[in-house]
Amino acid sequence: MKSLFALCFSLYDHSVKGLHWMQAPLLLLIRLYWGWQFAQAGWGKLNNLGHVTDFFATLGIPAPHLSAVVVALVEFAGGVLLALGLGSRIVALLLFLNMSVAFVTADREALGQILSDPEKFYNADPYTFWFASLLILFFGPGWMAIDALLARYSTSDRLRVWTQR
Repeated sequence: MKSLFALCFSLYDHSVKGLHWMQAPLLLLIRLYWGWQFAQAGWGKLNNLGHVTDFFATLGIPAPHLSAVVVALVEFAGGVLLALGLGSRIVALLLFLNMSVAFVTADREALGQILSDPEKFYNADPYTFWFASLLILFFGPGWMAIDALLARYSTSDRLRVWTQR
């Protein structure tokens, strides 16, 4: 019986090590895919500022044109930086806040039903962007990122804190 437990713990330990090794490639895939999606969404907004401004005005967002420009730039530049893994946690925070505002303004009903009708919440347009940003914010960009390269060769403790997991 004791050897069975030892075998189980050994298998578990090897599994955890293997999964830990896969964390950086998974974070890279999330950054590349969702960085590209954010950049495309931002680029689309930049090329249709009139339409985005009108939409923001219907939602009652203050200074709709300025807000449209800021949101478009945050999504475009943030998406590019996220894909590169540069300033990842700060960028992820900005993108997460941006998507949180999108939930509150454009998908308030879905946000309000997060517990009563979770399907409506996770089917809302901002959800996957919001969740991808949240993952990078909490877990960092992984070692396959420019942030990790900068931290490796930096003498600044502050930079290491912001880029490590």
